[in-house]
Amino acid sequence: MRLTVLGGGGFRVPLVYGALLRDHAAGRVTRITLHDVDRARLTAVARVLADQAAGVPDAPEVRTTTDLDDALRGADFVFSAIRVGGLAGRAADERVALDHGVLGQETVGAGGIAYGLRTVPVAVDIARRVARIAPDAWVINFTNPAGLVTEAMAAHLGGRVIGICDSPVGLGRRVARTLGADPDRARLDYVGLNHLGWLRGLYVADERAAGGERDVLPALFDDERLLTSFEEGKLFGAEWLRTIRSVPNEYLHYYYFNRETVAAYRQAAQTRGAFLHDQQARFYAEMAHPATPAWQAWDRTRAEREATYMAENRETAGAGERAPDDLESGGYEQVALALMRAIAGGSAAASEESSAGEARRGEGTTLILNVPNGSTLDVLDPAAVIEVPCRVDENGPHPLPVSRLTGHEAGLVTAVKTVERCVLEAAESGSARVAVQAFALHPLVDSVNVARRLLDGYRDVHPGLGYLRR
Repeated sequence: MRLTVLGGGGFRVPLVYGALLRDHAAGRVTRITLHDVDRARLTAVARVLADQAAGVPDAPEVRTTTDLDDALRGADFVFSAIRVGGLAGRAADERVALDHGVLGQETVGAGGIAYGLRTVPVAVDIARRVARIAPDAWVINFTNPAGLVTEAMAAHLGGRVIGICDSPVGLGRRVARTLGADPDRARLDYVGLNHLGWLRGLYVADERAAGGERDVLPALFDDERLLTSFEEGKLFGAEWLRTIRSVPNEYLHYYYFNRETVAAYRQAAQTRGAFLHDQQARFYAEMAHPATPAWQAWDRTRAEREATYMAENRETAGAGERAPDDLESGGYEQVALALMRAIAGGSAAASEESSAGEARRGEGTTLILNVPNGSTLDVLDPAAVIEVPCRVDENGPHPLPVSRLTGHEAGLVTAVKTVERCVLEAAESGSARVAVQAFALHPLVDSVNVARRLLDGYRDVHPGLGYLRR
């Protein structure tokens, strides 16, 4: 198979290549093409990959290009992980929002809206090019905001674009391990949108139970020690998890504890985007010297990045340092590999070992993915992209039944999906009025006047938003 990575000069690409190096199954990826608009970043990442491949006789061939059409030709899979505006853009998204007293995280609140308004036009252009140049390719989208961008691309690629995220995988693994269950065999009842979902049940095989399986999640809420022993328990607190009787995706901390998080972010020395911008600038500058040990420089930077993930949220919650298990790799790159295997190998993939945290029931592989709703959630229309467990085979993903959303969950999901639809409409029409509507309707923006000032602030710092004039 031939894989093309868009955003191929990105810092996390070695994680993807590492997963490919460990994959020796039939039909594996034999060539990976890295595409980026920044030649220096491409060169740096290619050096890291060369170090990774040392001593691996069947390592996939690596080629680089700055020509998008060239990168797409002949691709079986296209992995999209672009960042429009780079980390400087993310840092600006965060700062403009905080200057107006609201959250500026890259996928949540005002920052996510600004990022979506910049990214959707580029993602749509990519989707159109894929449809023209590589119509048989499957697109795996990790570009944030992942659900929104996947929905934008689906308008041109249909079911051949699938969004992925590692957050639900990590959540499911942590809860399963806490309850003494095998993460690779447990069935997760997880439902929501990207970065806005809840684990509603965790089922393990039990011949004595109805349907041959038993939900062990309720036991978590009855055990104080277990409930406060893992990342989400520390982040949200035992009392709140008992109240809602589910385990939220970590990004819901921005909603449930918004006031405290905004205060912590405003007091921080720098935003997360600014930290990553400075950190990665040092890495790529270091890589400009041919004598720099590429793998060691990258791995050292990665470890620092992972250890500081959501640091302000953990500080607000008193959650302490991240647990060693949460610092391990094996997130989105493993989900992407399992997804490619399932599509390329069909039912044969169901018999393979995996570390992506997926469960298998009969033919195909089960993964939590961002896909069109169909009839899965009755509060949304069929085209709305949601994040739920799916059975994946050679025909792609098929959403599985999930629990009905509770009242407060449905309220958040429908509100945020309405915002996403406004972003899509604004990106297509160039309407500043609709862009203001997107900001104003978000649950974490508290004033129409603030929404107007946010759009003005973002247009001042992002020339790429100049199209929003009508």
